Amino acid sequence: MKITNVATVATTLTAALVLSACGGAEPAGSAAPANPAPAPTSAAAPSAAVSAEHNEADIAFAQGMIPHHQQAVEMSTLAADRAGSDDVRSLATEIEQAQGPEIAQMQAFLTTWGAPTSGGMPGMDHGGMPGMDHGDMGQEGMDHGEMAGMMTPDQMRQLEQATGADFDRMFLEMMIAHHEGAVQMAQTELADGINPEATALAQQIIDAQQAEIGQMRQLLG
Repeated sequence: MKITNVATVATTLTAALVLSACGGAEPAGSAAPANPAPAPTSAAAPSAAVSAEHNEADIAFAQGMIPHHQQAVEMSTLAADRAGSDDVRSLATEIEQAQGPEIAQMQAFLTTWGAPTSGGMPGMDHGGMPGMDHGDMGQEGMDHGEMAGMMTPDQMRQLEQATGADFDRMFLEMMIAHHEGAVQMAQTELADGINPEATALAQQIIDAQQAEIGQMRQLLG
């Protein structure tokens, strides 16, 4: 009887130890998913990085600069099979690669601020934006809308139809005027905007596009 009781107690203790070991493994297994937990936080970081602080100048800057950049990208894509100079083609690629991400960045600004991306500006009219003299571009219909440096539909058609050296000259002249308009809009944002990310982008646009204006003037010379 005593032997049987001892065996029974031993069996019971062994089972308890096994169950305890299995139970102890549970927290380790449940702790493992805790490591991936920060991943959703980092994924949400881009929207959190945009400050909600803004004013009407910040909204106007983003709403105006998006279509302005979109036209610059459209002009730049034409250079791939129309430019006569490798330098012009390379510059156009750089402009396209720089301004595409900036468009996405400004769209994120407006989404964060709960503002529409269109700004209520129909098509390419873009009324209400700062005017641009366009210097000696010599094209008719420059008052098609008042956004600084924007090309008219007629100018865009002329650029599409040009090739070789003619395309290079037209592209450089038009893009210089286009960049000057963007610089003007960015300077307005620096003067009147309050959002830190938007004003930082405005300064980035000024620095990059002023440098490209100098490069394009050299290519024209």
